[in-house]
Amino acid sequence: MQALMIAGTHSGCGKTTVTLGIIAALVARGVPVQSFKAGPDFIDAGLHRLASGRTAINLDLWMCGDEGALSAFCRYAPMGDIAVIEGVMGMFDGEQGSAVLAGYLGVPVILVVDAYGMAESAAALVHGYTTWAANSGVSLAGVIFNRVGSERHYERLKAAVTGVEVLGFLPRTDKGAIASRHLGLTTAEEAPLTRVQVEALAELVENHVDIDRLIALSEMTVEPCERILGRGGKIPVTVRIAVARDVAFSFYYEENLDLLREAGADIVTFSPLWDAALPDDVHALFIGGGYPELNAERLSANEGMRSCIAAFIASGRPAYAECGGLMYLSQGILDQDGRFFPMVGVLPFATRMMARRVRLGYREITFRENCILGHAGSTMRGHEFHYSEIESGATETKTVYSVADAQGADLPPEGYACDAVLASYMHVHFGSNPRTARNFVNYIKEKIWKK
Repeated sequence: MQALMIAGTHSGCGKTTVTLGIIAALVARGVPVQSFKAGPDFIDAGLHRLASGRTAINLDLWMCGDEGALSAFCRYAPMGDIAVIEGVMGMFDGEQGSAVLAGYLGVPVILVVDAYGMAESAAALVHGYTTWAANSGVSLAGVIFNRVGSERHYERLKAAVTGVEVLGFLPRTDKGAIASRHLGLTTAEEAPLTRVQVEALAELVENHVDIDRLIALSEMTVEPCERILGRGGKIPVTVRIAVARDVAFSFYYEENLDLLREAGADIVTFSPLWDAALPDDVHALFIGGGYPELNAERLSANEGMRSCIAAFIASGRPAYAECGGLMYLSQGILDQDGRFFPMVGVLPFATRMMARRVRLGYREITFRENCILGHAGSTMRGHEFHYSEIESGATETKTVYSVADAQGADLPPEGYACDAVLASYMHVHFGSNPRTARNFVNYIKEKIWKK
């Protein structure tokens, strides 16, 4: 198996741009790439698809544990000739970050260094990372410099570095630049990179990075998939789940949807922004996160869809919503300009946008009673990241989650349950509890049979 990780010295050093360029360059050579994103980020994983044409998979040691991350890697990596993993934050940041994941998988690391404003001093930085990698049992196989001012600048950088190969650089350019905002980079669904821009990024990498050497270095130091058994086969389809998917709702762990399919669900998509009605013959709804606040006017104006969803839920059929989905099922969204946009209205509270981030961090959930995700007493893990808050009415709404942060400190209860609706600000990863997908499907079947 061939695989490598693109890690960075820090957030903002350009590892996403370098990763996209490497993926695009490999694909342009006719090499199928299966990409992964370390950590919980939806947006970077979505952007990979623009370069590879394939769905990217998140690998998160905290949410899914060692075996869960390894299992995902072993299932999806063989779908390409080479696996490319984009790291998270700085290479050594976090107790379960990029370096830990690379060491566990036995994947060699290519370090991205932002060289803007540096020349020979960059060698000291690289030396420190090389030393830490050696002490951590991580294979730091090469370095790529980003934002290099000229060929002369690159030659000075390369000549100063010792102890690790320098594979090339990306020049200082706006090619491949992706706009960002309050939750991160612009999403793939908004097409922040055109096909022409992706091709230009691939050409930059092809012209300035030694791709042949990079491929040669991608041989894994161990074969991790020999350490894990595959899971059981797919269950025949028994339920049909409509998943909201458009520019307003795009934050999904692809593995969650695949796990639902393996548990017997037929997944169909719909657009709350543009469709007039739900797909035919569906038994449940899954409305994920995204940017409903940026699309609030259009979501509110689509009264046909709002009424259709309200009627669906009133019929007793289940709906599960995360973050942006919670906002959409609420009474409405109040933006920072004081404008109120009515939404579906099945939850007894409204939400409002705040100027600053309200919550960010990993979360562990314990179910206080049975729900669509699991049984009382069982646990799941996920993360929370949002700039909105519930305006009022939350304390009167039943909650079914007890919540703790990554350090085990208790947080306010969550998981708002209204009849067959479960809505939460938490983005949960089904891989954190192997029974979740089957619980989800079985809960739907029980609701259907009762009807």
